[in-house]
Amino acid sequence: MTATAALPTVLVIDDEPQIRRVLRNALQGIAGLVVEADTGEAGVDQAAARRPDVIVLDLGLPDRDGVQVCRDLRGFTSAPILVLSARHTERDKIDLLDAGADDFVTKPFGTGEFQARVRAQLRRASRRETGEAGRIVARDLVIDLASRTVTRAGEPVHLTPTEWGLLRTFVTHAGKTLTHRQLFAAVWGNAFGDAQQYLRVYVAQLRRKIEADSVRPRFIKTEPSVGYRFELED
Repeated sequence: MTATAALPTVLVIDDEPQIRRVLRNALQGIAGLVVEADTGEAGVDQAAARRPDVIVLDLGLPDRDGVQVCRDLRGFTSAPILVLSARHTERDKIDLLDAGADDFVTKPFGTGEFQARVRAQLRRASRRETGEAGRIVARDLVIDLASRTVTRAGEPVHLTPTEWGLLRTFVTHAGKTLTHRQLFAAVWGNAFGDAQQYLRVYVAQLRRKIEADSVRPRFIKTEPSVGYRFELED
């Protein structure tokens, strides 16, 4: 296998040629093959035919709403979907994430941020495919999902059942932005309550236990008014 063949395939769905060119250049060294589509319908067809490792989806498509394209893609592929959009509202972000998108980058965006987000999604997909979920090491933090133990700098970290459920949800979806409602459903099930308030309290507690500096967290990142994202690397 050549070095190029070993690199992932990325599908870019965007109707603007200049944006596709920028993204294609940004993906050099990350993707072995960049497949392009200029409509939602063509993007869904390419995703079905090419089975990309990551899908980059722009919302401003001429033929189909971006939320519906996400739902269509999720009908047959689990590949991470990274959404690009000039829309800025939290409601737009939440709708896309709930429809199956994995992360959201707002235009205009920096090349470095875009590349980092793509790499994060590739790492998450790789961990899922190889089953690397038993023991997770991130800097001085070690999380063993099988034994339900956590250590930081070699010292055991004692978590409540709720804190453990939240941390487990975070690390098994590392690199993915999770909405307040998604996290609330995963940890509290069908309980009723203010998801944002519950999470604010428990995330603060969890940060105090696993972060070196809970005021400047490196692991649990806040997506304002949307939710949280767990990062295994800086």
